[in-house]
Amino acid sequence: MSSSGTYELLCLENPLLDIQAQGDEALLEKYGLKPNDAILAEEKHMGLYEELMKGRDAKLLAGGAAQNTARGAQYLLPADSVIFIGCVGNDKYADILRDANKQAGLKVNYRVDEEQPTGRCGVVITGHNRSMCTDLAAANCYKIEHLKENWELVEKSKAYYVGGYHLTVCVPAVMALAKEAAKENKPFILSLSAPFIPQFFKDPVDQTAPYWDYVIGNETEATSYADSHDLNTHDIPTIAKHLANLPKENSKRKRTAIITQGTDPTVIAVQGEDDVRSFPVHPIGKSEIVDTTGAGDAFAGGFFAGVAKGEKLETCVDMGSWLAALSLRELGPSYPFPKKAYGSA
Repeated sequence: MSSSGTYELLCLENPLLDIQAQGDEALLEKYGLKPNDAILAEEKHMGLYEELMKGRDAKLLAGGAAQNTARGAQYLLPADSVIFIGCVGNDKYADILRDANKQAGLKVNYRVDEEQPTGRCGVVITGHNRSMCTDLAAANCYKIEHLKENWELVEKSKAYYVGGYHLTVCVPAVMALAKEAAKENKPFILSLSAPFIPQFFKDPVDQTAPYWDYVIGNETEATSYADSHDLNTHDIPTIAKHLANLPKENSKRKRTAIITQGTDPTVIAVQGEDDVRSFPVHPIGKSEIVDTTGAGDAFAGGFFAGVAKGEKLETCVDMGSWLAALSLRELGPSYPFPKKAYGSA
């Protein structure tokens, strides 16, 4: 907690250990994976983790989308500005996550499940693609009771960021944060997270929608939302405008919809405004890209660090793009240390 006794940002989602390794077409085919996707593991995927660990020299990295975003926001904010909440197992993998977060200066308050192991995400890298397959395990055991027991953290936080992946876990906890945000006029932020969230978890997405002050996603998540809501368009500015202008609970804040498009410009629509704006990303040479895992999480971390600092929209986008470019040059969803200051090359 900062010296003022508050957190700039509280993030809720699924803390995961990334088991990341180079793969090939045969490996993707064996487990029925697309080269660039994010899915929840089924029984047929359970052999993947062992195969990555034993046969492919996997790296173990701290993952979980909103946890990556939380580390990113903390990277740009004063010490003890961000806290992350989720559920882990009582095992050495949870300790790896704690150590990584400690190094990044991120505070965490985990619920510890005594039965399930810490959740894991198999990340199969092929070229500049990454296929993610998540076995939630303990992350799926988050309970609203934990949030209620730690409600003072909620009260002491100035904004709430929820990763859409948590809509598969504990909707009551997400709604508790959403309603508190509206009541106290604090920003509530939702990430769409992956195409399957608006596709297969449409009802909880729609339940949270009136509370979104910010909604963020990439172009495939946006088109998935458009398909599941019968918008009959894949035009990104049109989808952004639709998201921005959905009915809204807290009328004191205009909703902002942010859609990233990889190396193409980021598209932003603001509630009630006709113009949909477009912002180019920080250019990065293909040869400089080490790993695309977590680049979108990094963008969100930079963007919402800017929001926390009260920066104008253009600056928030630039901070997101800058941090994403840094992340692309690192292995896994991480950032360079010693820290670089925003604006430096």
